[in-house]
Amino acid sequence: MDSSRNRSSFIYILFIIGIAILLFFNYRQSATAQEPLTLNELAMEIRKGKVARIVSDDNEIRVIYKEETTTEATVHKEPVSTLVEQLKEFGVTTEELNPENVIIQVQPPSQWVGVITILSYVAPIVLLGAMFWFIFRQAQGGSNAAMAFGKSRARMFSGDQPTVTFEDVAGVEEAKIELEEIVEFLQEPEKFIALGARIPKGVLLVGPPGTGKTLLAKAVSGEAGVPFFSISGSEFVEMFVGVGASRVRDLFEQAKRHSPCIVFVDEIDAVGRQRGAGLGGSHDEREQTLNQMLVEMDGFDTDTNVIIVAATNRPDVLDPALLRPGRFDRTVVLDRPDLRGREAILKIHVRGKPLDNEVDLTVLARATPGFVGADIENLVNEGAILAARRDKKVIGQEEFEEAIERVIAGPERKSRLISDSEKRIIAYHEAGHAVVANALPEGDPVHKVSITARGQAGGYTLILPEEDRTLMAKKKMIADMVGLLGGRAAEELVFSDITSGASSDLERVTRLARTMVTRLGMSESLGPMVYGKKEELIFLGREISEQRDYSESVAEKIDSEIRGIVADAYERAKEILTNYRAKLDEVAEKLMEVETLSRDEFEEIFPPPVEKSGGTPIPQAA
Repeated sequence: MDSSRNRSSFIYILFIIGIAILLFFNYRQSATAQEPLTLNELAMEIRKGKVARIVSDDNEIRVIYKEETTTEATVHKEPVSTLVEQLKEFGVTTEELNPENVIIQVQPPSQWVGVITILSYVAPIVLLGAMFWFIFRQAQGGSNAAMAFGKSRARMFSGDQPTVTFEDVAGVEEAKIELEEIVEFLQEPEKFIALGARIPKGVLLVGPPGTGKTLLAKAVSGEAGVPFFSISGSEFVEMFVGVGASRVRDLFEQAKRHSPCIVFVDEIDAVGRQRGAGLGGSHDEREQTLNQMLVEMDGFDTDTNVIIVAATNRPDVLDPALLRPGRFDRTVVLDRPDLRGREAILKIHVRGKPLDNEVDLTVLARATPGFVGADIENLVNEGAILAARRDKKVIGQEEFEEAIERVIAGPERKSRLISDSEKRIIAYHEAGHAVVANALPEGDPVHKVSITARGQAGGYTLILPEEDRTLMAKKKMIADMVGLLGGRAAEELVFSDITSGASSDLERVTRLARTMVTRLGMSESLGPMVYGKKEELIFLGREISEQRDYSESVAEKIDSEIRGIVADAYERAKEILTNYRAKLDEVAEKLMEVETLSRDEFEEIFPPPVEKSGGTPIPQAA
């Protein structure tokens, strides 16, 4: 492509040079050509002694002046003697025509004169014709490129040398088992066809962002050793009508030619959203693309070994026709990895990296609840960057633990200047979170407390669970709300005033309380009911998608119940801090001194008063 572009540029340059040469000669000719002299004027010039030499041929006379300038005069075809006689008739004497004054020469006609004359007329025509022909060819090439606009943008990867296999994927064991059937079908389709079995034509990978949907699709291709077509859903639709459907047709034609193969469509929700969801139910370009995809997927022959694998984190907005049997027959859910899954993912990402002997991946896995594969990869990379910044040869446990905090809360901002009064408020705020969470039987252990600014927060308290939870108990949710309100309660208790530092805490508490009342049926007065429909209107977005299906009086009860839950949690936080006021002061003073407390340092000051498995807080003596 680059060579053809360079060749075209070279030809254009040649055209420009040729036109410039023609323009130059025409300019010289127009500059040198003067008004022809008559014989009378020529005689006067000779008599004045200005002419040095006269050169004559059949039809042209060139007059060369003594100032070395040349003037051309055109006369009829006459012999030179006639010219001399005519000059004498105009008063030129023989002495004035003496060779010392004027030399008259006869120049034989040149054989190239006619050729040059013809070329002066033909050359511009030929040059312009060649230029127009070349431009026409270029236009034809452009039209071919325009026709290629409707071709598929899918990238094909050969399965000869796979870069990703199932060994490179961890934390999604159930999904790997589901997809092993796809690999087996692509490797041994005869075994299934002999029994009359039909392999799923499409597999939809569903999961939160970063759980490894794209990686798992590449692993299927690597295991099967077949060609792998990869394309994003947004690459189908363009601003021109019909391009998306054309690209879908071209993609499936290529897939059939390279059968058996895998076609992977990433973020299929960009093109597979439910039809008729636009304002007025308009039929736009995206819907035409989806219609073509539905036809192509359902039009496969039973012996066509082409598997469609698609990934999305929004399965709720997909068109039902896309999910029916015969298109995407199987849905594979990739959830957030559990403790063992996170440890396995850590082992994959630390391959080839020099680790310190004290690094414990199990501890790191426990400290990263809710992390997905992408988060863990980022965690390991941040740890390696920190070790390199500190001029270390290996990555230690300290770098990994700090990397966890960077991923959760952002980088430290030690250069931020705060006054002593604000530092004291932040210290008591974070100490309030830590003391309340540590005193609650249902609370999770405190891993770190710091008043160093990190990310958008002035300080932070890192509270991590000991184990993964699938179900969340009501007592645990209330305990989380009490812990979140511990910072605001500490400010009011110690300073008899409140600040804006608890804004994010209040937002999380309010959202959690509303979820308990309207979604989880955890309100005693409203009962086990769900309030508000969550059916999303795709073109309106998430914020205004919830439809109220309850009256104004019920809305008032919901608001009252949410307010009551938050108020009870706040009073309980203040009660705990009042009971443990001495520990609150001690933790805050230590934070102002050292700025950061680890779990062991914090529990030296305030050991957990009860076992986390149950019981009630032990009253603290004043």
